[in-house]
Amino acid sequence: MTDKPSEAHDHAGHRARLRTRVLDGGEGALADHELIEYLLMTAIPRRDMKPLSKSLLKRFGSLAGVFNADAKALINHPGMGETSAAAIKIVAQGMRRLARTGVQEQPVLGSWQALIDYLTIDMAHLTHERVRILYLDVRNRLILDHLLTDGSIDEAAIHPREVVKKALDLGASALILVHNHPSGSPEPSRADIQITNRIAEAGRLLGITVHDHVIIGKEGHVSLKAKGLV
Repeated sequence: MTDKPSEAHDHAGHRARLRTRVLDGGEGALADHELIEYLLMTAIPRRDMKPLSKSLLKRFGSLAGVFNADAKALINHPGMGETSAAAIKIVAQGMRRLARTGVQEQPVLGSWQALIDYLTIDMAHLTHERVRILYLDVRNRLILDHLLTDGSIDEAAIHPREVVKKALDLGASALILVHNHPSGSPEPSRADIQITNRIAEAGRLLGITVHDHVIIGKEGHVSLKAKGLV
């Protein structure tokens, strides 16, 4: 069944107004639900996307939650499908790639906010713990962003000597340990502090500097170095 002429006109006019705001406005030209709505318009023509965009925000909690949602969860969400889910995921992938470029093109320690932005986009809304090691050269440029494990941060998952050995294999002179807290709070646990100190101790013996351990959460991030714990 096709839209009535008045409904079709209203939809076309609404889309045109959103398009104008996208092209002429700044970063805050669209509300979160309007941003998702306009994106879905490109994937699903001739349908009112406002209710769907609002339902996505309600289910996944935030704009970041929608973009970081599991692909299958998006596909199976009422009113969605593979085409619309792919539209959301391609934007999420583009965001990560753009953020990663900002980290790769300059010394990490001199572009700290770019690093935090990249890690937050990639990790803050995960529902499981992810541990990664950023290996750096003598100029503190990123050599490798290594996904170490998806799971709890303890010595069963992280072997300090193996972390340092990989640094030697890569010719890295320093590293930054990173993981996320699915609970939301980035405050370090005793296990976080202990494993950081063990890796730092192993690194000192072989000339590898542990610059920091960054914990990412929905509520922000914590640097163990800033807290005097590294």
